[in-house]
Amino acid sequence: TVAPLLLLGAFYPAIDILNNFGAAAVHDAVIQHWELLLFGGEVSRTWWQAAPSRFWSTTLHAVYFAYYPIVLGPPILFLARGRRAAAERSVLWLMATFLCCYLVFLLYPVAGPYYEYPRPDAAFLDNWAARLVYATLSKGSAYGAAFPSSHVAATLVAAAAAWFGSRKLGAVLAGPALLLTIGVVYCQMHYAVDALAGMLHGVVPGQRNGM
Repeated sequence: TVAPLLLLGAFYPAIDILNNFGAAAVHDAVIQHWELLLFGGEVSRTWWQAAPSRFWSTTLHAVYFAYYPIVLGPPILFLARGRRAAAERSVLWLMATFLCCYLVFLLYPVAGPYYEYPRPDAAFLDNWAARLVYATLSKGSAYGAAFPSSHVAATLVAAAAAWFGSRKLGAVLAGPALLLTIGVVYCQMHYAVDALAGMLHGVVPGQRNGM
């Protein structure tokens, strides 16, 4: 049941190939303009600078990396408990979310702050969680895959699908899902507009499925 998610995850690096390894035209200037209009500044570039925190850097980078168990954990847990219908609902919702995001990545690529801005100060990244995230991204990041934030969209959908299978599990995932939504911006991985679009993408399809 979870095999489609694993296969889709293997396809993610192919976005880099389809976007010509960074040579594709990107639309960051448009997203940055929207950022200025909506938030009055480049939030992902200035937030960590205005409020640097070793604690929040560690916590939010750790939650960013926890995206993987948040997405894969519920369907695996449901399968282990013999709750096949709940597992299939999680996988179906997540597959639809990812495929929509991937389509946008190919039609309207946006590089994102990870590529467009200088890295945060060394002191901000001097913690185990940030080192783990950057080591992972150096091996598996996809150029042009910033808008909408699939991290935010998939995490919210995963938490919602988990809620429908188990209120307790959904409640447990609600906190990490909120922190991840904040963290992708604070840790300068996504524009705030990316996160907002990811939230809308995660919520709107869910309304159609009875969330």
